[in-house]
Formats: sequence, structure tokens, C-alpha cells
Amino acid sequence: MLPAGRTFYKMSGSGNDFIMVDAMEESPGVLGDSATVRSICARATGRGADGIVFLEPSEIADYRMTYLNSDGSRADLCGNASLCSARLAMELDIVREGEFSMETDAGILGARFTEGEPEVDLQVITDVQPRLPIRLASGELWIGFALVGVPHLVVRVADVATVDVVGRGRPLRHDASLTHGANVNFVSPGTGGGWSIRTFERGVEGETLACGTGAIAAAMLLRAEGEADNQVALTTHSGRVLRVRQTTDGTGFRPSLSGEARVVFQGRLGEF
Repeated sequence: MLPAGRTFYKMSGSGNDFIMVDAMEESPGVLGDSATVRSICARATGRGADGIVFLEPSEIADYRMTYLNSDGSRADLCGNASLCSARLAMELDIVREGEFSMETDAGILGARFTEGEPEVDLQVITDVQPRLPIRLASGELWIGFALVGVPHLVVRVADVATVDVVGRGRPLRHDASLTHGANVNFVSPGTGGGWSIRTFERGVEGETLACGTGAIAAAMLLRAEGEADNQVALTTHSGRVLRVRQTTDGTGFRPSLSGEARVVFQGRLGEF
């Protein structure tokens, strides 16, 4: 008979999927160990996820979100995990309607629900570097960098559908010019005035169906290049749309991210 385990929620943020655990009253314990995270997130032998998210108590916000990549490494921030944590916090009555806040390793994020979808406000982004001197491959127009809680390269291409995301993304992810590596996002014009985006994500070490902070990085660099304004809609590889809104407070641009945060199912962990 399988051992009794912790309740978890499988959630999807535009195809970026997570194992979500309510740790408000019981700490993550062994679930936070890197080997356990890798086992739980494994696609074929575990529950399958891009990462694991813990909702924990906070002394400075309504709750704390801790995010671990599927390889067990800890990330300062994950945009879609933030959206999913906001939705789950509402479902579990950790927060109520109106404005609320979550603590992350990248600082405190403001959040709310707008037209039924969660929206989170990131810290002011000041490290945006258009046109890095990285050699362009065929079909690439420019490569920029933005630190959006975690580091991101953004590659402007003619058509994301033709990009070898893993083949090109993996070497860029480890480019010698990057201190700690980076996620790599490929972006091109989409339909109806929007944009299309595909992402090679570090920690997962492969293409994910969506990346919230990657969408923010892309929106900020498109604005910096004069190709977009302060409101950008990006269609992810899953076909879902992430929306980025940018405001300024005199010190830099503060981005807000909104998009899907869907509860796929609830279960209990067994052997891992």
C-alpha cells in the first residue's frame, strides 16, 4: 500500500506546468530536497512538471512563493508560477479579492485579479541591454538581455516557427558573456499586431510551452527597440497568450504580467 503523502495541485500557466504545495502550516520538508524535486517533476516516472512551487507564510507579505526548477535548482522568480500561486492562494483563502502581495526571492510582488485572470507586478527592471555583441545566426535580427528576476536573452527572429529552439538555445544559454547563464527567448511578429515567443529555459534545459519572465523580457526589449509600446501580447508555444503591461515610476519600468493560471487536478503524493 502506498504511503500517505502531501496534497498537491497540478497547475498550468499557459502550458508552463507546476506541482503546487500548500506549505502555509506544514513546511516543505523533504519535498524541498533537490533529489526529491527531480523525482517528482520527472515526466515519465514522476508527476511531471517544469518545477515545484511552495506557498509558505511570510512576515512581510500575504504569503511567500518559493520556486524550484525541475532539476532541483532554486530560481529567484518564475512569472507563470507567480500567476499560478496567486490563483491557488485565492482558491485556498490565503488571500481575498482586491490587492495582495507575495514574497519571492526577487522581492515582493503586488498582485490582483483582472477580468478573471491573475496579474502580478514585478520589481522595477533596470538591467536591460539591447543589441548584445553576440554573433547572430541566420534569420536573427538582434539579441538583447534583460534581468527580470532571472536572466534572459531575447533573440528577435523573422519567424519563431523555423527556429531550432534547443539547438540554438542551448549554446546561447551558456554563452561566455553571461555570468550565470540565461533563459533564451525567440520572438517574432505574430498575428493581429501581437508577437509569438518560444523559450529555452535553464533549469529545465529544454523548450517549455511558456515562460512568464521571458515574455516580460521580450516585451521590454521590443519596447526598447521601438518595435512595441507599453502593452504587449505574446502568444506562447502552447497557443496561450501572456500580456505584459509596463508603467514607469521615474526610476525605471515596472512590468506587470497577466495570463492563464489553471488548476488541472488535485492529488496526493505517493512514492518518490
